[in-house]
Amino acid sequence: QVQLVESGGGLVQPGGSLRLSCTAAGSISSINAMGWYRQAPGKQRDLVASITSAGNTNYADSVKGRFTISRDSAKNTVYLQMNSLKPEDTAVYYCNANIRRVGSLYSANYWGQGTQVTVSS
Repeated sequence: QVQLVESGGGLVQPGGSLRLSCTAAGSISSINAMGWYRQAPGKQRDLVASITSAGNTNYADSVKGRFTISRDSAKNTVYLQMNSLKPEDTAVYYCNANIRRVGSLYSANYWGQGTQVTVSS
């Protein structure tokens, strides 16, 4: 069994910062790409940022220069540092990871439970 456990969401004023964390736990052999998605009410779930096992990153245009994704492979953890937050960043943020379980030949995508980020004055 594999689980992704997220933390770090909350309420913040415009211009503020938050740091999200997501740790993968369970019978893990290797982790490929990890990433963060978000879903606002009535909208589809969109990619915010991703990072490969080699450390290559990709960002949505709307967060470039404000958000930074990083990972600690020793801890199976991915982070999302969010600065200069805007009301339009309000959404549920989901962690995603492509993981190969111990004893498996193939990898699969796993999702966290989601953490609410609200940017409001």
